[in-house]
Amino acid sequence: MANTYLKSKPNPEIEGKKMSELRQNLITRDWVIVATERAKRPDQFANPKKSIVLLPQHRLDCPFCVGNEEDGTVETFRLGDRTSWKVRAIGNKYPALSPTAERIRISSGIHRTISGVGVHEVIVEHPRHDLTTALLSVEEVANILLVYRQRYLDIRKSPHIETIIIFKNHGESAGTSLEHPHSQIAATPVVPSQFRSRLDEAVRYFDDTGECLFCRTLEDELAARERVIFESEYFVAFIPYAALSPFHTWIFPRRHSSSFDDITDAEIFDLAYALKTVLAKLYFGLNNPDYNYTIRSVPTAEQATKYFHWYIAIIPRVSKQAGFELGSGMFINTALPEESAEFLRSIIIPQ
Repeated sequence: MANTYLKSKPNPEIEGKKMSELRQNLITRDWVIVATERAKRPDQFANPKKSIVLLPQHRLDCPFCVGNEEDGTVETFRLGDRTSWKVRAIGNKYPALSPTAERIRISSGIHRTISGVGVHEVIVEHPRHDLTTALLSVEEVANILLVYRQRYLDIRKSPHIETIIIFKNHGESAGTSLEHPHSQIAATPVVPSQFRSRLDEAVRYFDDTGECLFCRTLEDELAARERVIFESEYFVAFIPYAALSPFHTWIFPRRHSSSFDDITDAEIFDLAYALKTVLAKLYFGLNNPDYNYTIRSVPTAEQATKYFHWYIAIIPRVSKQAGFELGSGMFINTALPEESAEFLRSIIIPQ
């Protein structure tokens, strides 16, 4: 099948006029304005006012630091023993959802309500207060992923859970309020509309072509090689052709797999290598930018599908959404994906 959407050869007329272009992200169905006239050089996205702050290894007042384990939160999983832990999963002290509630659906005319049953946990990623994922060893990142998988397997057993979302907020503009390295798991009693719409698009593409849209995207990115940042044995990290924002990065498994909990031990260690590498390139290349990442996986009612492919999305917070994005639902990307990928490939991670 001919490649109709990943070629990025410039049109001389457009290039000469520095005209912006619209690209469509087939996986999200978003149209993105790649603002050529407003595009910055990749290194200009580093915040010159932000300094890499040296944090203490331990804080007495931090609820996640060693010695504060008995702070009233419920521990759901621990990697390590009682006296020495590597990663902990604990209930969020201020949960958005409660695992003890019943799922009750109420409809009154056009008003619909479901009780707030679900799971909201914090993954404390390391005993030390001063580390971030970019600075951890591959083994330490693998420990975090192992806990993600274990909690995913445990949580999906609940009959009330429809969707499990694993995510990390790093930095104030990404929504974090605590310095200690941590991420979160939220499990909801419904499938969010964004999930549903992407599933529908994936099914439609599969019905039309007989192919997985995600596998096809990965195949085309590997053929083009313009936006690939990093490759390992089992994973490929790249900036999508129609990236929604500067340095927006996806990490795809090479093996077709719909649900994150299907990941093998060998793949976990390889993913740890890929995830650490991408985050370290952002850390050293863009001066430790704030970012979010999330693991996008199929809803729990499904396990193995031919049309959906789980992946990790990393969104550095180096630009802001404003009125146009809110009013139109479209994104303006002021970074050329090809230049951003080339810049990250060039970043050498210090030993």
